[in-house]
Amino acid sequence: MRFLFYILILACVTNAASAQHIRVLSADDRKPIAGAHIILKGMKGEQLQVLLTEASGSVEVPESLGAKHPKYQVSVSMLGYKKISDTLSVTESKTYYLQSDNISINDVVVTAQYAPNSAENSIHKVRIIDQKKIQSMAAVNLRDVLSNELNIRISQDNILGSSMSLQGISGENIKIMIDGVPVIGRQNGNIDLTQINMNDVERIEIVEGPLSVNYGTNALAGTINIITKKTSESAKELTLSSYNENIGTYNLSANAAFKIKKSRLSVSGVRNFFDGWNPDDAYWPDFSEQHADASRFKSWKPREQYLGRLQYNQQYRNLLLGYKGEFFQEKITNRGLPRLPYFESAFDDYYHTTRIDQAISANGKIAENKNISLIASYNYYKRIKNTYIKDLTTLQQELTQTAGDQDTSGFEQWMTRGSYSTSNENSWINYELGYDVNYETAEGARVKNFRQDMGDYALFSSAEISLWKRVIVRPGLRVAYNTQYQAPPVPSLHLKYKIGDFNLRASYAYGFRAPSLKELYFYFVDINHNIVGNTGLKAENSNNYSASMTYKESGEASFNQSEINIFYNDIKQLISLAQMGSEYTYVNIGKYQTFGFNTNQSIVWHHIKASAGTSYTYYYNIESEINSSIKSYSLANEYRMSLLYEWKEQDATIGVFYKRQSKLPGFSIDTGGMVTSTYIDQYHMLDLTLSKLFWKKQLGVSVGCKNLLDVKNINTSARSGGVHSTGSSSMPLATGRIAFVKLDLYLKQ
Repeated sequence: MRFLFYILILACVTNAASAQHIRVLSADDRKPIAGAHIILKGMKGEQLQVLLTEASGSVEVPESLGAKHPKYQVSVSMLGYKKISDTLSVTESKTYYLQSDNISINDVVVTAQYAPNSAENSIHKVRIIDQKKIQSMAAVNLRDVLSNELNIRISQDNILGSSMSLQGISGENIKIMIDGVPVIGRQNGNIDLTQINMNDVERIEIVEGPLSVNYGTNALAGTINIITKKTSESAKELTLSSYNENIGTYNLSANAAFKIKKSRLSVSGVRNFFDGWNPDDAYWPDFSEQHADASRFKSWKPREQYLGRLQYNQQYRNLLLGYKGEFFQEKITNRGLPRLPYFESAFDDYYHTTRIDQAISANGKIAENKNISLIASYNYYKRIKNTYIKDLTTLQQELTQTAGDQDTSGFEQWMTRGSYSTSNENSWINYELGYDVNYETAEGARVKNFRQDMGDYALFSSAEISLWKRVIVRPGLRVAYNTQYQAPPVPSLHLKYKIGDFNLRASYAYGFRAPSLKELYFYFVDINHNIVGNTGLKAENSNNYSASMTYKESGEASFNQSEINIFYNDIKQLISLAQMGSEYTYVNIGKYQTFGFNTNQSIVWHHIKASAGTSYTYYYNIESEINSSIKSYSLANEYRMSLLYEWKEQDATIGVFYKRQSKLPGFSIDTGGMVTSTYIDQYHMLDLTLSKLFWKKQLGVSVGCKNLLDVKNINTSARSGGVHSTGSSSMPLATGRIAFVKLDLYLKQ
């Protein structure tokens, strides 16, 4: 009996010893890593099992796996560590040592940097929107992405497009770039965010506050730099996408990339179509027979966009050489209401926009710790507006003969910027020397004397000085010559202090902005808008102060970041639209101030990534200077939240995005030149998305609902668009609750 007992114990021990185990340790300190993901796949790529390591860092591979798969592929991954891929047999146990990967937490940034740097080590506070968030939001354009960002407020004009404000400042004071090249073609001072497509975008970098030393004019409130994809893991990649919404949005895109040794060639094509929308439209498309002209007028105008992009990058030694050519075309259709008394005709407007952008660049090292960054670009923007009178019985149409109904205006910009910098981590000082040349022209019947131009030629420099190991000071200076305005020297000073897990930053920057060609010389007068340029404008100048504190903490299965930011903007001679009689024109406002603070908390824990933030912004009431009963400052605040859950076993992601905007105070100037207070009412936005991969991760399906709270128009005391010829007590914000489906096909070789 005792003999049988020993035999049983020996069998159990032998069986335990033969069980296959996988163990995961940190390569830095050899400590076990709990919660590491181990994905087991067959040799043909089919997924077999997803395992999580225990507190000891170990996990047992199921014995049943070996019956059908004597060999299998193993992938080991963990937040904050580099991924490991391997092939094992069922009789083999193995210990993996994961190398820490700070880049996965501290994303690399390039905006206003001496060399590519981590966001944590950057002396500027850089906010990053990565590709994963862009995809999880099912974002089509820049408006979709920024709608959930803190301290950013989106506005809508159904002819001029979507615009934004940052730190309470909007219009010409926000610099928007694509790979370091400024985007031109502002309408009413704003870039239409819906014209900037997210196809093949890798990430977006946002720097709040002036970067006027590096980028000059339009970089007062902040800079948004959109970074396109320049590298590929596979030799050949093809992505086909389809995006559809219930309100009549039908988008198609294709992107092909080829990797040949150290070069990458990519070609993209996009077609976006929206057939217009009214607040009283049925929720689901109605394809039944309709009465003629019953719904020809749309509050949200039909639009069709085409985008083509060719991009080539070549790694030559330590330099990345690149060329990018992009063509964009958009058509907006504004069908008018049938005219009295017989409703047999209507006025229709068509707005055609064309953009052509080309750029060549060279970035990288020319020697150890010595870097260059060179870029040269040509940008062309043309907008054609035609008005027809259409016979609704014969469907024939002809151009109207009223003065101002037909217009073609074009803008060109030649830009080159280059810098030489050092980036020696062991040196107490690094520096940057650079130049920035911009030349812009405007042509058209609505431009004074049919053609105007402006040049801005600048030299800039800065130095990063390490006073102690933890303290870095970066003074900077820009000296410029503007062909129409006397530009003063523009200084800046940035400070960064790191202590433990805390990063403290403080900065001061002086800002200067010459009026744009549109503000000076452009005339935009039609049935919907009435804007007249003003050649007597003075240049804006400003002082900006900001400070921030960031705390980061990383665990074995978690990452935590807390931050608080404060800012103060003091602008003299702010350029703003004012109503003068029956028209709007640009005028200088003597004083404009915004100040405030915002906080944000981000947590990554296993499969969950959550962030929440709040912002408080105070706006100076210029009306208080003439009316003592009005408070000097008005407050607007906002709250935002995002939640991403990655269900790795099912290759699925759930995303929830929420934002609340409080009532927004403002001001306007009436026909008598008096300043009056205005407001835009509060609103809430909530989006929900669900994404899942099928067919060996080659097919992605995303479904969801945008604007779950069904926001459409919001109340305002201002006129509906500010520059519109007709007023209203409400303004458009969104097209109500939207259901969408997105399909992505990924083919790699």
